[in-house]
This record gives sequence, structure tokens and C-alpha cells, in this order.
Amino acid sequence: MQSFLIFFETMPVWMKAGWVFFVLTVFWILEGYYKLVFTKYNKWRHAKTNFILLVFVMLINVVFGIATVSIFLWLNHSNFGLLPLFDAPIWLELLLSIMVLDLIAQYFVHYLLHKVKWMWRLHTVHHSDKNVDVTTGTRHHPFDFIIRETFALIAVIIMGMPIAFYLFYRILSVLFTYFTHANISLPKQVDRLLSYIIVTPNMHKFHHHYKMPWTDSNFGNMLSIWDRLFGTFIYADTSEIKYGLDIADHKNDEDILHQLRLPFDKSIRYKK
Repeated sequence: MQSFLIFFETMPVWMKAGWVFFVLTVFWILEGYYKLVFTKYNKWRHAKTNFILLVFVMLINVVFGIATVSIFLWLNHSNFGLLPLFDAPIWLELLLSIMVLDLIAQYFVHYLLHKVKWMWRLHTVHHSDKNVDVTTGTRHHPFDFIIRETFALIAVIIMGMPIAFYLFYRILSVLFTYFTHANISLPKQVDRLLSYIIVTPNMHKFHHHYKMPWTDSNFGNMLSIWDRLFGTFIYADTSEIKYGLDIADHKNDEDILHQLRLPFDKSIRYKK
């Protein structure tokens, strides 16, 4: 187990970036064979906007990577956090760390992005996509992503976790982000069964429905337990899903400059 974690701790940058593009490619290919929604759109033009936003995300990751190293050096010397308070097997500490990261850095911050008006304005860029596919997982306004990364570091500090735990979580998070946004159709019974444990493609698609109450549901990224526990879980008929936002003009959902300005557009009446 220790050697397994050391692998993630020493993983080179090129391999981390390679993992992102590998997962994107796999689900991009699967979308061609197992579609959930059959809509006609230029997939490459659509992806261009989302990939430009991915570049911003990766640049922000570099900055936060420097901050992360400083935080982990401090944690190693201070023994701050919950994990140093008790002696448990590494696998249990890893599991608890991933659960706390999933709760704070995914579910909780995502909930706030929907409920706090100024945060929701930033998050509308993600929801303005009217053709949800694997590349939508990369579609975050830079300020939206900074908020998410800040909450991830808060979770790290609370737990006092080693850097290997955090890096393993990041690898898992990439997988689930692209898996849940991919335009793929699992057998309905399989998807529903899996949704009792993890967030599935069908489950997350309800979150991308264009209007309430589905828009404010299914906030989780990895584990579905948080949505079930806090009463935000929804599972219905996927044929009723319509992507996008009822407050946004979707003629510009593939215009990168428009998307970067969208949170600051005073002509949009935000309903939060």
C-alpha cells in the first residue's frame, strides 16, 4: 500500500497531464458508440471552447500546485489535522481522506456554487453548455475553479493528510468528472444500481437540466451518499432532460469570450 501511494507522490507532471487526456480520449470514443443523447452539433467546435477553459484550469493548477507543496510541508512539521490524532491502517486513512475531500471539495462547494448568488454567476458558465459531453467536464470559469481548489486545500488542512492521498484523490476526481459528463448510456438498471454508491452518467445529467428543481440536485462527484444524505438526490427519466440554462442565451455557448464575460453580464437576470 505504501509503495502504491509513493507512486502517486512521485508521479511526474507529464503523466498527470497524460491521464487527463487519456480519460478524455477514452470517453470521447465511447460517446461515438453508446450515446445517451442524439443531437446534431459540431463536436470539435464545441470541444474547442471547453478545451480553452481547460487550459485556464491547468494554469491555475500550476499556481495551486506551488501552494499545495507549501501546505504539505507545513502539515508534515506541525502534525496538524484529524489524521494525526489517531492510529489507523493506511487504507482506512486514505478512504476517510477521499470521503472528506469528496464532501468538502466537491459536494459542499458545488452546493455553494448553486446557492450563493455571486458564486452561481461564475458557475453558470459550466451550466450554459447545451450539448453536454465529456468535454463539459473541463468547462469551468477560471474563478469558479479557483474556488473549488481553495476548498480542496481546506479539506487537506482539516484532515492533515499526506500529499499522496491528495494526489490519488485528484486522479480519481478526473476519472469521475469525465465519466459523469460523458454522453454515454449505461444499461438503465446498471446505472441505477451503481447510483446507490457512486455518481453515474445518468444521475449527473439531471443536474444539467435547464431549469429547477433538477438543476439544484445531484451535486456529488464521486460518491452519491452525500446527495442521498442531504436530500438533494434525484433520479428520473433521462428522456425529459434538456441541457443548458433557462436564463442564458445559448446562441453564444461556444463563444469563449462570451463565456468568460457571462458571470459579469448584468443583462442576465439570475434567479438565485
